[in-house]
Amino acid sequence: MRRLFLLILLAPALAWGQGEAKWDYRLGKSMEELMAVFREANLYYVDSTNPERMLKAAAKAMLSGLDPYTVYLSDDDMADFETLITGKYAGVGAMIRQKGDWVEISEPKRGTPSDKAGLKAGDRLLYINDTDLKGLGSEKVSSLLRGEPGTFFVLKYRPLADTAKTKEVTIKRETITQPSVPYFGYAADSVGYIRFDSFTEDCSKEVREAIVQLGEGGMKALILDLTSNGGGSVGEAINIASFFLPRGSEVVSLRGKIKEMDAKYTTKNAPIEPTIPLAVLMGRESASASEILAGALQDLDRAVIIGERSFGKGLVQSPRQIGSNSILKVTTAKYYTPSGRCIQALDYTHRREDGSVDSIPEVMRKVFTTKNGRIVKDGGGIDPDIYISPEFLANFTGLLLAYGYLEDFANQYAAHNTHSKEFRVTDALYDDFIEFMRHKEMRYESATAVKFEELRQWAEREKYAERLTEEFAAIERKIKEDKIKELNTFSKEIKNVLENEIIRRWYYEWGAIERSLEQNKEVKRAVEILEDKAEYEKLLGR
Repeated sequence: MRRLFLLILLAPALAWGQGEAKWDYRLGKSMEELMAVFREANLYYVDSTNPERMLKAAAKAMLSGLDPYTVYLSDDDMADFETLITGKYAGVGAMIRQKGDWVEISEPKRGTPSDKAGLKAGDRLLYINDTDLKGLGSEKVSSLLRGEPGTFFVLKYRPLADTAKTKEVTIKRETITQPSVPYFGYAADSVGYIRFDSFTEDCSKEVREAIVQLGEGGMKALILDLTSNGGGSVGEAINIASFFLPRGSEVVSLRGKIKEMDAKYTTKNAPIEPTIPLAVLMGRESASASEILAGALQDLDRAVIIGERSFGKGLVQSPRQIGSNSILKVTTAKYYTPSGRCIQALDYTHRREDGSVDSIPEVMRKVFTTKNGRIVKDGGGIDPDIYISPEFLANFTGLLLAYGYLEDFANQYAAHNTHSKEFRVTDALYDDFIEFMRHKEMRYESATAVKFEELRQWAEREKYAERLTEEFAAIERKIKEDKIKELNTFSKEIKNVLENEIIRRWYYEWGAIERSLEQNKEVKRAVEILEDKAEYEKLLGR
């Protein structure tokens, strides 16, 4: 099987329309008018123009009426495009955030130059070489941290653990590879778990290594978590499908307007786990290559799908070189699962006057059957075999994260306390957090308060307000926003978030994911199904 990258690379040239190009009168006239607009604007506009920028804007506007995946990528976009495909970039491997006039470390990734240099979350960056970083902003500081692999720079910073000191360290930039598998381990005694976040180049090697190691540890069933996986390389999805499906199994087929874009892809290798009970976790962010993998495993009755309906991206993009360092990423085909369904959810071919699009109506979704005769549908993502409603953080908790207060408190605690894998946020520690929050500014209005204000306005319009004065006053007293009251109301979920934040600072992303499994109801349900052979077999129609 030829290698496929994040976007399927197909060799034949893209023809104009079907068959030979047709430059009819209307097209020629439109092209003349476009060039005339460009020429006249550059010639007569009162101020100086930037012709290159105007042409790039015209190219992007030209594509805006198609779908959001068909885009023009100029040379300025290529670095991010390459990172998206490969999962690699050159730098120090740290997330940073803006805090006032300064930029500080948000999370150093394990084993990267920032980690080797001893940087910790909350450390304030002062100078890179001779450049004062005060007031520069996170985007500019990020560009200074990046550079060619093997180059050095001197960083001056103020460690959160001892703010009275200023430290200086020389850091060597490296090629940073963002792992597709940030964690694997056991969700139960013999139930393996792999968190799989992206289909970047060669990610199947990471997944294979995780499967092998879990197998050596006595794994009898496996959970593959794709809930946060937005897709990537279709070729890697096919590689991973081959770990579980018989050689020669169809995984996906492509159908385009141009016949040369049509293709069918099957597994080429013998599976490494042909019979292990398998569950795949999906969410509304699971898209593209994630849906190809899950769709194949579902259609061939190889895995139970658990969670929410997936995103529904059934469109395939091919990158076309259009300049020395520019690319047109254009949708050239739709993909179809082995049962024959296309899971594209949004219909971009029929737009409203305002340009918005609709999802394909439920009644228009066609019925297909899996290998064992189970009913599946097209046109709306991958429907799970077991639906589990998602749990969302309260608005108040989300604001604590957005304001950075949970991060600030976690940084302070982690910097001044000893690591412990048994760590829990006790009531006493949470009281410290409440005290920490007491004098913090925070604009907060609950959804209930917003709806209550709408109700009051309607009552005034319909002349009920005077009769409801006492009732409205009583409700207002109960829902009046109070920061400390809300901290107590949502203490359970805030404790969980804070606990994970502190664990992340001590044991990196790996440790945070491991701890989060304790509260993950999709994982718990998957374990129940995988440990109950009768239910597992029934769900797969066996």
